[in-house]
Amino acid sequence: MSGTAVHSLWTMAAPAADKIPAPKIEYAQLSPVLIVFGAAVVGILVEAFLPRRSRYLGQIAVSVIGLAAAFAAVVALAARGYGTTKAHVAAMGAVAVDGPALFLQGTILLVGLVAVFTFAERRLDPTAHGRKVDSFAAQGSAVPGGDAEKAAVKAGFTTTEVFPLLLFAVGGMLIFPAASDLLTLFVALEVFSLPLYLLCALARRRRFMSQEAAMKYFLLGAFSSAFLLFGIALLYGYAGTVSYSGIAAVVDGTAKMTPALAATTGNDALLLIGTAMVAMGLLFKVGAVPFHMWTPDVYQGAPTPVTGFMAAATKVAAFGALLRLLYVVLPGMRWDWRPVMWGVAILTMLVGAIVAVTQTDVKRLLAYSSIAHAGFILAGVIATTPDGVSSVLFYLGAYSFVTLGAFAVVTLVRDAGGEATHLSHWAGLGRRSPLVAAVFAVFLLAFAGIPLTSGFAGKFAVFKAAAQGGAMPLVIVGVLSSAIAAFFYIRVIVLMFFSEPKADGPTVAVPSAWTSTAIGIGVAVTLALGVMPQYFLDLADKAGVFVR
Repeated sequence: MSGTAVHSLWTMAAPAADKIPAPKIEYAQLSPVLIVFGAAVVGILVEAFLPRRSRYLGQIAVSVIGLAAAFAAVVALAARGYGTTKAHVAAMGAVAVDGPALFLQGTILLVGLVAVFTFAERRLDPTAHGRKVDSFAAQGSAVPGGDAEKAAVKAGFTTTEVFPLLLFAVGGMLIFPAASDLLTLFVALEVFSLPLYLLCALARRRRFMSQEAAMKYFLLGAFSSAFLLFGIALLYGYAGTVSYSGIAAVVDGTAKMTPALAATTGNDALLLIGTAMVAMGLLFKVGAVPFHMWTPDVYQGAPTPVTGFMAAATKVAAFGALLRLLYVVLPGMRWDWRPVMWGVAILTMLVGAIVAVTQTDVKRLLAYSSIAHAGFILAGVIATTPDGVSSVLFYLGAYSFVTLGAFAVVTLVRDAGGEATHLSHWAGLGRRSPLVAAVFAVFLLAFAGIPLTSGFAGKFAVFKAAAQGGAMPLVIVGVLSSAIAAFFYIRVIVLMFFSEPKADGPTVAVPSAWTSTAIGIGVAVTLALGVMPQYFLDLADKAGVFVR
């Protein structure tokens, strides 16, 4: 009897098993991310199975092919209308495939590709024990100055793991601005942050400084991640969902009201504190004041190719995520977040510009300059108009290539201790190496926003959007900050061209084709976006609509 009872129970329970829905994943639309992560995994296998002497070329090939293929996939998706008419939320509501996501992913992939060229440079340092060396520690796990490190240098080891780490960071950055629910946002943040913490610690010269930079970045980054996670928990408590569209519906009052929702939505504290904490996590990544304290130390201590990649790509990813949060999730709270963002933007512009004037180290100067630029971009975010989105997209694209180019030039000026980053070493550089000084001057003028450079077109677009969005006082502060910033950019140019070079001054290393290509691309993009910005402004305009 019991056997039949069990049998009947089992047959009755069987249909319920069919009700578990299989996840529906649109692999073709997620192909850019999948290609990059696939290339990163191949990079790890290369590290494990190829003999040491073949790894360097193998890793460069895998990285370049992976990033180029992913960029081709982004272009193909845009061509098939996923940025405009077919924009939708893929992967069961986790990832948005729309104009801003594709535009930012394309920018991040190109930045990653140029960064690979700077990572691959091996001609700047004198050869050690007859072997060419790059910017990275011979053996990351060795104690600085210890016997293990000396043995690794003597044996000609190189840390080729930096290439898969770069690819994992790029993969996380691709998901970050496209994330359409808060948990995906958090996972993407961790996926791109952890490789960056490691990359910061791997400088060949000044290893203690490099490890200190990585430690500061890791600890402060962990704090910011904790704030973000706490904010996600509070927003979930408020809206009962982590999806962007679900939270937006609850905030706007269009969601179907249930007794549970009625209990939580009566308490706005959850929403306000949750929003503040999530924004804090994103503003940390952007380097906005008062969450900027890590920026100068980390930029100065990290290997310069890593600094260039981090300064360019992290900003693009983090601003993309911030835009999506404010424009898709919280348009109904505009009156609450705008005044706070006003304060953050004004502080960021002024602190970045004023503190940069006092800097004597080129990398720290560029760090404070990047803080000021975060303020300028925030002016476009605050505009809350379609023009605001497209101007921010354009500015991020323009700024990232100027930054990569500038840091690539910094790697060329060297003395016996490696890179000569103290400003006094750059005196008279224009007489010693006119071409390098002229190229650096182009990048500095672009940072300053001088006409016929991409910096001018970007600033003009952002300030125009802010003015039309009713943020005129912000534009005035922005113009004043730009004037202060122009002072220290011009000061460096004067130092390079109108000062006497020191007899025992640094030399300018002749780079290989890798770094020359990276700098060449930086100059070309800077001038092209400055002289003919209209095509790219139109492209950003077309890509400026979020899927809701």
